[in-house]
Amino acid sequence: MELTLSELRDRFEEINYICEEDTVLTVFLALKLQKPLLIEGAPGVGKTEMGKALSRVFGVDLIRLQCYEGLDENKALYEWNYQKQLLKIQMSKEMGKEEISEKELFSREYLLERPLLKAISSPEKNVLLIDEVDKCDHEFEAFLFEVLSDFQVSIPELGTVKALKVPMVVLTSNSERELSDGLRRRCIYLYLDFPSVERETQIINKKIPQAGQKLSNEIARAVNYLRENQHIKKKPSIAETLDWVGALVSLHRDRLEAKLLDDFLGLLLKSKRDQEIFREEIGAENLINSIR
Repeated sequence: MELTLSELRDRFEEINYICEEDTVLTVFLALKLQKPLLIEGAPGVGKTEMGKALSRVFGVDLIRLQCYEGLDENKALYEWNYQKQLLKIQMSKEMGKEEISEKELFSREYLLERPLLKAISSPEKNVLLIDEVDKCDHEFEAFLFEVLSDFQVSIPELGTVKALKVPMVVLTSNSERELSDGLRRRCIYLYLDFPSVERETQIINKKIPQAGQKLSNEIARAVNYLRENQHIKKKPSIAETLDWVGALVSLHRDRLEAKLLDDFLGLLLKSKRDQEIFREEIGAENLINSIR
């Protein structure tokens, strides 16, 4: 199912995925050109959520490959179910059959599909989310580039498997290492930053409407203030902002107070050092005074 640019924008709004106009345009072009979408940005800006949003927009499955150091082709593409193969051999011997052909043992029945093969071999279109691609090794990145270039894989025992439907591919990166030029050239590039105060207020209103405009705006301004502090290492994510709002709403609060900010600091700053920096350099009272 193809959508026009305005239809895609409307679908994002329907599922409460709030983003900038240039973001919608970039996603639209990636879909139109059937190219992978590479999204870079700080942790917590909504990169992974884009893959989830696209699966909801189009009503298709989301297949996720979480990258990490040491990830190899077997874990990402396929493995043979050796236990099932051994059981087949044992059962055949018990039934008096001495030999089993390689073709019998290495058939689709004994193949364990991992995310890449599952996405390519699916008869229906899907979203393939390759999360935190910057964490994998250079060798795996080169392999990934080949797969995404042709949307086909070769299995020695079975032959070449070509995509019946080219998946919508979203790659995310936290920029922990530089990605290769080859991978970048294959993709449409999108950089996501933390939202502005106005945009984050809108996100809060959409996700937790019972918070009210005043509390939503105060929290958005407070979180933005924390993110601008250069010494705080782990900036609060959008999800953590929503957790904070949800906690305040559960206590029936309609405005931000210094004590609540200090008490709920663990919802926003997830390291002892960042909390110490907050208390030493900012302080709850000062932050409240700064946003009002």
